[in-house]
Amino acid sequence: MKGKFPWKDMLVLGGALAAAIAGVAAIQAVSGRIDGVASMVFVLAAFFVSMYTEGYLWGVAASVIGMLAVNFAFRSPYFAFNFTLPENLFSGAVMLVVSIMTSTLTTRVKKQEQLRMESETEKMRANLLRAVSHDLRTPLTSIYGACSTVIENYDSLGREQKLKLLGEVCEDAQWLNRMVENLLSVTRIDSEKVSVKKTPTVLEELIDTVLVKFKKTHPGVNINVELPDDFIVIPMDSMLIRQVLTNLLENAVLHAEGMTKLTLRVFTLGNRAVFEVADNGCGIPKERLRTLFTGTLPSESGADSGKHGMGIGLSVCAAIIKAHGGEIKAESKPGEGTAIRFWLETEEIETEETEDEQ
Repeated sequence: MKGKFPWKDMLVLGGALAAAIAGVAAIQAVSGRIDGVASMVFVLAAFFVSMYTEGYLWGVAASVIGMLAVNFAFRSPYFAFNFTLPENLFSGAVMLVVSIMTSTLTTRVKKQEQLRMESETEKMRANLLRAVSHDLRTPLTSIYGACSTVIENYDSLGREQKLKLLGEVCEDAQWLNRMVENLLSVTRIDSEKVSVKKTPTVLEELIDTVLVKFKKTHPGVNINVELPDDFIVIPMDSMLIRQVLTNLLENAVLHAEGMTKLTLRVFTLGNRAVFEVADNGCGIPKERLRTLFTGTLPSESGADSGKHGMGIGLSVCAAIIKAHGGEIKAESKPGEGTAIRFWLETEEIETEETEDEQ
C-alpha cells in the first residue's frame, strides 16, 4: 500500500513560512528596518517546522526556502538573488544546522515515546494475563472437583448432594461465560485507534435491559433504581455499556460482603450522564482502589484469595468507558460500602429545545 501524502506536514511548512513572511513584513512596516531580524524570524520558522513534522525533509526544506526568501526579498539588492555576501551564506547555514539538530532531537523524542507506549502496552498485556489466570483458576478447579466427585461417587451420593455439586458447576460455568464475554470485549477495544460505534440510546431502555438480564442470574437480589425524570438519549455502544453496568452490579453481589442495599442511580451534570452503582457492603481497601481498574492484582493476593476475582471485569469496564470518551472512578470506605461512577456525554434533543422556546 502506498503511503498517504503528508498533508499535515505540508500545512505546517506552508503556515510557518507564511507566518514568517508576514511577521518580517510587519516588522519592516513598523520599524522601517529589518537588518538581522529576517534571518532570526525564519530560523524560528525552521525550528517550528522541524518540531511539528515527521523526519528531516520538512525542516531542511523550511531552511532552504527561508534562506532563499531572506536573500530575495529582505536583503539588498531587493527582489534579486545574491549569494556573494557572506552574511547571506552564514544565515542559510545557521538555519540548515538548526533544522537538522531540531529534527534529530524530535525524532529521538518520538522514538522514545513510542518505545514507552509499547512498554506500557506489554505491561498491560502481562497484567491482563495475570488477572485472567487468577480469575479462571479457581472456578475451573471447582468445576473439575465437583464433576470428579459426582463421577467417582455417583452411587454413594444422595440426590441432594448431586444437585448441590451440579448447581455449583452451573454457577461456575455461568461465571466463566461472563468472563469470556469480557475478554471478547477487550479484543474489540484493545487498540486506542479503534473507536466504538455509537448509536443514540434511550436511558430507560438501557437500564430496563440491564435489569432484566441481571434478574435472570440473580433473582434474589433487589436493586434500588433512581433515574432522572427527563428523557435522556446517550450516544453509546449499548452492548458494551450494558456489560459495564452488569459487571458493576455483579461485582457488588459477589464481593460486597454483608451488603443489604444495592443502588443503581443515574443523574445528569450539564451535558453528562453520570451512572452510579453503590452498595453498603464491606468496602474496598485503600491500597486496592489504586489498581482497581488496571487489572493488576495486589502482591498479597493469591489464586485462593476469593472464589472469583474482580480484576479483569473492572479493567474491561475502564477500557470500555475510556473508549467512549468518559471516565470511571471508585470511592470506598471499609465497612461502609463502595460507589463506582462513570460518565458519558449525552445527546441534545432538538424537539425538547423547540418546545421549551414555545
